Amino acid sequence: MNKNYYAILMAGGVGSRFWPVSTSEFPKQFHDMLGTGDTLIQKTFQRLSMLIPKENIYILTNERYNDLVLEQLPEVTQKQVVLEPAMRNTAPCILFASLKIQKENPDALMIVAPSDHWIEDEKIFSKNVEEAFNYCSENDALMTLGIKPTFPNTGFGYIEFDEKSSDRIKSVNQFREKPDYQTAKSFIEQGNFLWNAGIFMWSVKSVVQAFKNNQPELYQLFESGIPSYNTELEDGFIKENYPKAENISVDYALMEKSNNVFVIGAEFDWNDLGTWGSLYDKLDKDNNNNAILNANNLVENAEGNMIRTRKGKTVVVDGLNDYIIVDNDDTLLIYPKKKEQDIKQVLQRLNEKYDN
Repeated sequence: MNKNYYAILMAGGVGSRFWPVSTSEFPKQFHDMLGTGDTLIQKTFQRLSMLIPKENIYILTNERYNDLVLEQLPEVTQKQVVLEPAMRNTAPCILFASLKIQKENPDALMIVAPSDHWIEDEKIFSKNVEEAFNYCSENDALMTLGIKPTFPNTGFGYIEFDEKSSDRIKSVNQFREKPDYQTAKSFIEQGNFLWNAGIFMWSVKSVVQAFKNNQPELYQLFESGIPSYNTELEDGFIKENYPKAENISVDYALMEKSNNVFVIGAEFDWNDLGTWGSLYDKLDKDNNNNAILNANNLVENAEGNMIRTRKGKTVVVDGLNDYIIVDNDDTLLIYPKKKEQDIKQVLQRLNEKYDN
């Protein structure tokens, strides 16, 4: 394996749209959401390690999940677990990890990958990432993987690329926010739009320079800690200074501001597993299109439901269509699938009502 290949595996999110299974104490990336026997973070680590040396895979997560990471990824050392003492979105943690990697290996090529994606053909995934690495090794480029849209999805951001290029790697014109249905439909009709999967590749040199150019205050904050990185002094510096960082995503901080952004169209099937509905899409169904995980069930006169319980629990459903039914510990959720995007707000209202 190429010793210059590195990965930043993003595993700090809460996944509140997968409540009540995903909670702030035990978020979705540490659950076996697909019923495969592996948690999402384990599947992602295995996928990345097909191309990248295991010792070069860094796990970016909140400090409260440190023990969960080490328990679920026994191949990982504490040195590889990069802990955020405060939630500050993706730009600060990516810059911090990039500076750590640059100090260790100035020739590093990096992929930033979320821990909760479903990817069908992992060999093709590795091929596409290596294709991007090869380009980034010879060019000053910030690269992203785009997914060919299959329908006018309003839950994803879109990447508009230069349609004049016949190359596999295309220049990005602009990033577009999550659109309404008609706008998403027009994107697909135009043909030069891809879904933004939030997977990035670049050389460590290019990404650090991009932070320096586009986010000088953020860069100066973390640059001042370089002498302490990868030493016993790092923890003290980060605990004192990380909370001072601006709360900003890498999309806003770099990708929308830089003029050296490129996209490569993914050749593998992909799902971001962001909601119960996206999980439903990827699970096997019964004859009435019900997706059922773990439950012993009797489902009659019911179609299109997503049902998940602890293993072996008996569930009887009659006369219910297109619902999310999730039983987890002391919480039962029965909620229309078409309103799945509102589950995050439901959790907020519950917390306010019961002062959780």
